[in-house]
Amino acid sequence: MSLAYAVDRSVTVDQFVDLLRRSTLAERRPVDDRDCIAGMLAHADLTVSAWEGETLVGISRSVTDFHYACYLSDLAVAESHQRQGIGQALIRETEKQLQPGCQVILLAAPDAHGYYCPLGFEAHPRCWIKPRA
Repeated sequence: MSLAYAVDRSVTVDQFVDLLRRSTLAERRPVDDRDCIAGMLAHADLTVSAWEGETLVGISRSVTDFHYACYLSDLAVAESHQRQGIGQALIRETEKQLQPGCQVILLAAPDAHGYYCPLGFEAHPRCWIKPRA
């Protein structure tokens, strides 16, 4: 079956949680907190999704002003669909929605550190995170 990419197509909490669990992101996302997941979906400024039929197989979820900075908060692809270029396509589709010069910023999962450099991302030594309880 072929893949279809969509910009701002509605994604349910259940679809998102299911994808997070089928990717490697569930261990770093609040998948048991439905209110938090619902807020993450509702308040994202830009969501690009990859679908195989009616099954969500990939997502790029961003918070952005579309002109200066785009924080790509989630890039998830189902493990069964990884290494097929879906993540790269989701990033490309995300960038197409942004104005020229808008930078894409993300925090890489520990195991994905080497994934982003070949895609044109540069490591940044001054990232700060203030964890909240």
